[in-house]
Amino acid sequence: MNLSSTFRKGLIVGFSTIWDLGKIIFPVTLILSILQHTPVISFITDLITPLMRFIGLSGETAIVLVLGNVLNLYAAIGAIISMSLTCKEVFILAVMLSLSHNLIVETAITTKIGVKPWVAAGLRLGMAIAFAYLINFFWQGGQDLASYGILAQNTAVANDWPSIIVSSIKIAATGILQMSIIVIPIMIVIQLLKDINVLQKLSGLLQPFTNVLGLNEKTGITLLAGILFGIAYGAGVIIQTAKEENLSKKDLYLATFFLISCHAVIEDTLIFIPLGINVLYLLLIRMVLACIITISASFIWNKIDLKKSYNCSNNNNL
Repeated sequence: MNLSSTFRKGLIVGFSTIWDLGKIIFPVTLILSILQHTPVISFITDLITPLMRFIGLSGETAIVLVLGNVLNLYAAIGAIISMSLTCKEVFILAVMLSLSHNLIVETAITTKIGVKPWVAAGLRLGMAIAFAYLINFFWQGGQDLASYGILAQNTAVANDWPSIIVSSIKIAATGILQMSIIVIPIMIVIQLLKDINVLQKLSGLLQPFTNVLGLNEKTGITLLAGILFGIAYGAGVIIQTAKEENLSKKDLYLATFFLISCHAVIEDTLIFIPLGINVLYLLLIRMVLACIITISASFIWNKIDLKKSYNCSNNNNL
């Protein structure tokens, strides 16, 4: 094995992946960062405020959901710790944000994989609202005021358009840089694992798990990358795997279904610790839900394929 050749191949694939994803992430992040300083966010907040009581939340928490879905989890948590909310409200918000956050950017990324945007976004929003309703319906307690583990900190806010644009460009560029720091090493390591035939063995170890989900064993590494590092980084691996392994449309959709329910479990779980809630419940909800949705989608997909095959067979016999 030639280490320099392996490194070069991994580096090329890594930069290629960053280029593909960056063309989506940079402009979307830039636009959303600028919109944060306009009335658009407030307009969206006003639209969804009537929904809040239905899922056990006060009207002011609408801004938390908007920030979490339009921007990111950090913005949403920053909003939460600036409010006086009950333990129940904080837990409902945490569950919703775990299932549906950074919606525009991550939906754009899953679209790059080949999944219809309305499917990805609709599934995440639907899961978030459904779980919030169920928690509100079955949990009658949690009315004590939440005690946060950290204090909200004031940060300087740009108040003129040149500063806003410069700040937004920095945010978008930082996002690409952060992604590069993770994605490129991942691609190099994966290339190394391929060259020493470890990747195939690792895929074999993950095969029982992918079989239960109804997925091709070749998707094992992509699931592992997405679970540990998130949709953006997992998507990079999926895109590359799809090119090299000719993954079917079914595998791409099922892998995406799993990852949009359960991704970046380390970061996205630990980030909620300062809110004073039991994050193990959040992790359990996401993992169980991801398995249920993926297995159910696989079952339905197989039934549809079987019906199509049966109809084609009957037509050929006529």
